[in-house]
Amino acid sequence: MINKNENPEFLNSFLDYSITMLNKSPNSIKEYNYDLTMFLKFMKMHFNLTKETDINNISIKDFGIDTLKQITLDDIHSFIYYLAINNNNKPATRARKISSIRIFFNYLVTKLKIINVNPAQNLETPKREKRMPKYLTLEESEKLLSITANEDSKYKERDFAIITLFLNCGMRLSELVGINIKDISFSDSKLTVIGKGNKERTIYLNSACINAINSYISVRPKDGIKHDSKNSHKALFLSERKERISNRTVQYIVDKELKRAGLDTTKFSTHKLRHTAATLMYKYGQVDIRALQELLGHASISTTEIYTHVDNDQVRNAVNRNPLSNFHY
Repeated sequence: MINKNENPEFLNSFLDYSITMLNKSPNSIKEYNYDLTMFLKFMKMHFNLTKETDINNISIKDFGIDTLKQITLDDIHSFIYYLAINNNNKPATRARKISSIRIFFNYLVTKLKIINVNPAQNLETPKREKRMPKYLTLEESEKLLSITANEDSKYKERDFAIITLFLNCGMRLSELVGINIKDISFSDSKLTVIGKGNKERTIYLNSACINAINSYISVRPKDGIKHDSKNSHKALFLSERKERISNRTVQYIVDKELKRAGLDTTKFSTHKLRHTAATLMYKYGQVDIRALQELLGHASISTTEIYTHVDNDQVRNAVNRNPLSNFHY
C-alpha cells in the first residue's frame, strides 16, 4: 500500500491524475510512487538538503517546488548513474524509472503547471538487451497438462482449468484471477477479461478451455461462498476458503504443478506460461502477429514481436528450403 502521507502534495496529485485520467492500474501507481519517491530522495542528497546518508531513511514530505525547479537534465543523469552503479539496476529497471520521471515532469509542466521547463524532455532511454522470452516446449506443455489432469486432489479440476487457460489463451495472472462466471459466453465460446489499464478485451476459447471450465464448474462450491469486497460469489476460480482465488494462490498452484512435471521453477512461472501460449500459437498455429497482439492485449506491436522469435530448427529449415539447396558441383 502507498502511504500518501509521506509524499509531497504534487506527487500525490500526479498519482491521483494517473489513476483517474490516465486509467493506470494500481500496480502501475505503486511503481510510479516507488520510482519517484526514490528519485526525490536522491535529489535531496544530491542538493545537500539532508544529512541522512541512507537513501531509504530520507523524508520527502517537505520537498519544495523551488527545489523541483532547480532540477536539470544533468541532475537526472546523476540519478540514473546512481541507479546503475550504486544499485546495480539493469537497463530494463532504469528504463522503467526513466519513463516514470518523463511522465511525472510532463504532468508538472502541462497539467499542474508548477514548473515552466521540463528537464526530462530530452531524457534518453538506455539501450536494453534483447532477450528471448523463456517458454515451455510443446512436449513440456503437454506433460504439464497431463500431470495436472492426473493430480490426486479435490482441486484437480480447478487447477487443470487454470493451467489450461494459461497455456491456451496467454492471459495475464491478474486477468485470470479477475474472471467472473458471467464473463464467459458458452454459446459463443468466448471470455471477457479486464487487462492492463482496465481495458476490456475478448478472448476466444477453444474446446480444451470450454471443457476444462465446464469440468471445474460442475464441482465448484455452490454453498458458503463469501459475499465480500472481492465479489467472490461471482468469481470463476475459488480458493479453499470459498473466496476469489488470489494471485499468490495461483502462483503456488502453477509452481506446484511445474515441480510435479519435473520442470525448473526458477525458469518458469505464471508469466512464462503466457509466453508459452504466445510462442506455441505463433510457431505452430501460424498466427498473424496482429491477431496475436489483439489476443495478448498489447498496446504496441513491438511488445508482441518478442514472441515471434525463431529457433534453430526454423533457421535450419529456412536454409534447407532454399531452391538452390540441391545444386551441387
